[in-house]
Amino acid sequence: MSRVRVDEDIRPLSEFRAGVATFVKQLHETRRPIVLTQRGRGVAVLVDVHEYEKMQQRLEILEEVYKAEEQIASGNGISHEDVKARVLSRLAQ
Repeated sequence: MSRVRVDEDIRPLSEFRAGVATFVKQLHETRRPIVLTQRGRGVAVLVDVHEYEKMQQRLEILEEVYKAEEQIASGNGISHEDVKARVLSRLAQ
């Protein structure tokens, strides 16, 4: 996903209400998120559905890495050699 362009991608909620189709078109064309503001503060972020799905997949992977790091830190990790031996023994079956 591309980074937000402050001059193009931060828009008031009132503009969104008035022109939803234009916002959806911009999302599809640029693949950049749009930040909606209300009273000068960010209240929501619009993201293209494909970009959202990619973000979800990346988040799932990062969560798995985080769990693995916690397991290693608590002494529940398995050495590379042990994992390799287990995988090779299963492949040989």
